[in-house]
Amino acid sequence: MALKLQVIVCSTRPGRVGLPVAQWFQQYAKEHAGFDVQLVDLADFGLPLYDEPKHPRMQQYQHAHTKRWSESVAAADAYVFVTPEYNYMPPPSLVNALDYVYNEWNYKPCGFVSYGGVSGGLRAVQMARLHTTTLKMMPMVESVAIPSVSNHVKHGAAFESNELIDASAKTMLDEMLRWARALQPMREKA
Repeated sequence: MALKLQVIVCSTRPGRVGLPVAQWFQQYAKEHAGFDVQLVDLADFGLPLYDEPKHPRMQQYQHAHTKRWSESVAAADAYVFVTPEYNYMPPPSLVNALDYVYNEWNYKPCGFVSYGGVSGGLRAVQMARLHTTTLKMMPMVESVAIPSVSNHVKHGAAFESNELIDASAKTMLDEMLRWARALQPMREKA
């Protein structure tokens, strides 16, 4: 049975380019054929600022939106976060989504496809990697950075990749597959 990879669109703002970038990566990951790939859009979950009365580690969720998010996160063996950079940081929507659950993230690899201006979102990824380690995830060193993303997404439509971006995606997916397989016994024991 194939390991499950969720490609998570992290930006929820109107006019975002994250969706076409994520759709491109989803298709690229499907062609890679290492994972059973699912696109997950944080905008579809409508998570308010964390509003559960009990700590997420307890998994005693009271709200339907949390239960739905928990089920989604728990269903995957690995994640790729498709994220912009806001003020050198990941978007609040990603930080909030990470904090909503805890055990569901544990012992799973994660990668990042970041986009933005000149830096391609790399500073946001630096911060997000720190965050994911506290959730017992294994963030990949390899990532996909897309500088000047507006040159790759015309009129909010399809994302146009290039050889360098594709090579980065392949390298990250190869490494994620190794880690997802290696961490599988730890996920089963948990």
